[in-house]
Amino acid sequence: MPELTPDPNVQNVAAVDRYLVDTLVGRDAALDAAVDDQRVAGMPAIEVAPTGGKLLHLLARAIGARRVLEIGTLGGYSTIWLARGIPGDGRVVTIEAEPAHAAIARASIDRAGVGDRVEIHVGRGADVLPTLADPIADGGAEPFDLVFIDADKESNTLYLDWAARLARPGALVIVDNVVRGGRIADQHDDSAQVAGVRAGLAMLRDDPRFEATALQTLDAKGWDGIALALVV
Repeated sequence: MPELTPDPNVQNVAAVDRYLVDTLVGRDAALDAAVDDQRVAGMPAIEVAPTGGKLLHLLARAIGARRVLEIGTLGGYSTIWLARGIPGDGRVVTIEAEPAHAAIARASIDRAGVGDRVEIHVGRGADVLPTLADPIADGGAEPFDLVFIDADKESNTLYLDWAARLARPGALVIVDNVVRGGRIADQHDDSAQVAGVRAGLAMLRDDPRFEATALQTLDAKGWDGIALALVV
């Protein structure tokens, strides 16, 4: 008779997450300090979970990424993970709408020792992303190998369109927070964030520039998920 497993209630999920972090991620002073500074500044606790940060790091390494585009810097936690996953002469270009958030991120990224490979652009994604196109078109910069989208969900289709334009064929695109605690499947939820996530997923399904899937996740940030796509 198979052994019964406990239900995935809040306590069990938290215990499993702590076990996985302790076993496979560990503690890191620079990353812990980045989160602490974010909390002290009153910034929202919406950075990726430690297991998610290491996943970003491993994916960057696995595909040999040298140029990474991040949309949504927040306090720089995920930026540090990504920067550690690329070569010393690689570049993470990250976009943050809030100047105060960008300043905290800059300090945390520099303290982590990866400041020389991180370029922070302050402004709305809709305004900054077009400015990245000309250097690529002119040959002054290489297209991106990996794009991580973790900003306002209402703009997911805009960010995906620019990801396809700015990334090389075969590049990996990662979209965070695509399950929203199950709300994407609630036909009665027509909130702007959920609608934006649904529109982004529909774009990944219908736009011939992408081949995509999505995974549900349970971690320190609760029930959510990520979409993974290749630029075709």
